[in-house]
Amino acid sequence: MIKLKELLFGKPDCDCGCGNCEGTKLTEQITISENLQYHLDNKIPLGESIFRISSNAHVKLFKEVRQLWENSQITLSEADEYFMHTDAGRQGMYEGKLVPLDLPYVMEAEKKKNPPLNKPKRGGPKAYYVYVRDPKSKRIKKVTFGSGGLRAKISNKKAAQDFAKRHNCDQKKDRTKASYWSCNLPRYAKQLGLGEPASRYW
Repeated sequence: MIKLKELLFGKPDCDCGCGNCEGTKLTEQITISENLQYHLDNKIPLGESIFRISSNAHVKLFKEVRQLWENSQITLSEADEYFMHTDAGRQGMYEGKLVPLDLPYVMEAEKKKNPPLNKPKRGGPKAYYVYVRDPKSKRIKKVTFGSGGLRAKISNKKAAQDFAKRHNCDQKKDRTKASYWSCNLPRYAKQLGLGEPASRYW
C-alpha cells in the first residue's frame, strides 16, 4: 500500500507549505506501478515524464494514469488533466503497426519535405525537437534539445534566471542551435504541456 500524502505531483510546493494545493493525488489506497510511484514521489508532472516519448514505459505510464482518472481513483492537476483530453496512453494501428495514437504526427513530419517550421514538439532522441530552415544552406534542419530525465523549472523564477545567466541566453540568436531553443523553452511552454512559465524568457 502507499501513503497518499507522499504521492503528489503536477505542481511545485504550494505557498502555504502543505504541498497539497491543486496537485495530482490518488483518492484511495491502491497498488500502482513502480514507474508511477517514482513520478508521484518526486512530484514529476506527466508532461515532464522521465521516459522517452513513444517508449513502452512512457505509453504505459499515461495509460495507467488514464485508467485511474477514468475510475475516479486519482485527481489531477490542471496541467496533468490536459493529457487526459488527448490520445496520450492510447494505441492504434498505423501503417500495419501498433503505435501510440498521439504520435503519428511525429512519423508524418519525418516524411514531409516541408514540415512545420519553428514549432517545437515533444519527442525525438531528446525531450523536444523542432524543424528550422538553415539561413545559409536554405535546407530544413531538425534540431533536438532538452533532456527527458530533467525537469524544466520554467515556473521557478530564480531557477529560470540562473539558467539564463549560466547559459548566456541573451546571446543565443541562432535558431539552428539547440541552445537557442533550450533558452527559449518558456515561450512554448503551453503548447508543450509544461504549465505556466515565470516569464516569456529565461
